[in-house]
Amino acid sequence: MSRPLPVISGRAAQANPLNRFETLKFDREMEHWEHDAEAIEELGKVPTQYLVDSTRAILARNDSPDIGFSVSINPYRGCEHGCIYCYARPTHEYLGFSSGLDFETRIMVKPNAPKLLREALADPKYEPDCIAISGVTDCYQPIERQLKITRGCLEVLLEAGNPAGIVTKSALVTRDIDILSEMAKKQLIAVYISVTSLDIELSRKMEPRAPSPKRRLEAIAKLSAAGVPVGVITAPVVPGLTDHEVPAILKAAADAGARFGGYVPLRLPFQVKDLFADWLEQHFPDRKDKVLNRVREMRGGKLNDSNFNTRMTGQGVWADELRGIYLLGHRKAGLGKSPPLSIDHFKRPAVGQLLLW
Repeated sequence: MSRPLPVISGRAAQANPLNRFETLKFDREMEHWEHDAEAIEELGKVPTQYLVDSTRAILARNDSPDIGFSVSINPYRGCEHGCIYCYARPTHEYLGFSSGLDFETRIMVKPNAPKLLREALADPKYEPDCIAISGVTDCYQPIERQLKITRGCLEVLLEAGNPAGIVTKSALVTRDIDILSEMAKKQLIAVYISVTSLDIELSRKMEPRAPSPKRRLEAIAKLSAAGVPVGVITAPVVPGLTDHEVPAILKAAADAGARFGGYVPLRLPFQVKDLFADWLEQHFPDRKDKVLNRVREMRGGKLNDSNFNTRMTGQGVWADELRGIYLLGHRKAGLGKSPPLSIDHFKRPAVGQLLLW
């Protein structure tokens, strides 16, 4: 009889599902490990690796009609926060990795991002626009504390007078209050703090390496006190698991100083649906069917809907009910719309030898 595999501590994903572009798969259940105690122990430990991304372009563009930005920066690819539900997990497959453990343990970093951003903004062809920071993965994940790549990008944006919006789960964003407050004076910044649950135990299981809900609310308070426009985004809302928390999240965020908000129902593209189903089986087996059935009811009978018209809102009775719950909570909390940002202060930053003068 095979020995049960150990739980990988500190990780939401417990496996590396097959990359949809590859034909080879790493299998944790190889038979010869059954009697190898050392190998079994090592299976429960998966360290994070940081790999240099040598990209030569930093601005990513999209023309999706349901996304509120057309230009974005992602200083990191993959995310150590390890949120099990993350819609961005499949993007790691384009790098030859898995959307499972690889996504949260093999992080691509872009040390040249500030330099590339300066060059992009200085290009005469660039037209000033609001730049989303963390359009895919979190720009304030743990390694940012040491590398300060995001901070470097913010310094360039402030110098150039180019507006930006940030979405993050991390309280580390408060480290850069000195820059963010200066940007706020010129209507150059808006920050969204993502809060998916106020339940610390649920958060630890669902977002194992992200800051606690309490720390995120504290970050909202610090940003607000510094004059930085800050809002809360409840994304994703997991039907049957976190949807009942929406009004409380909005009130707690507003009480902390949030001025605006947003939400997105759970999305489960590609391998994320299998990873999330396995996670439910491990942590909430009694709710698994209820949660997945609710998702199907909101996604046209499937676990994912990629249609531009419905993927961010869902469809059907449950989607309508969630929207009603959110709008009522939004209104009761006194939240408004995110503030308009300005391109009036834009000036092309100096590059090359001009930086010496």
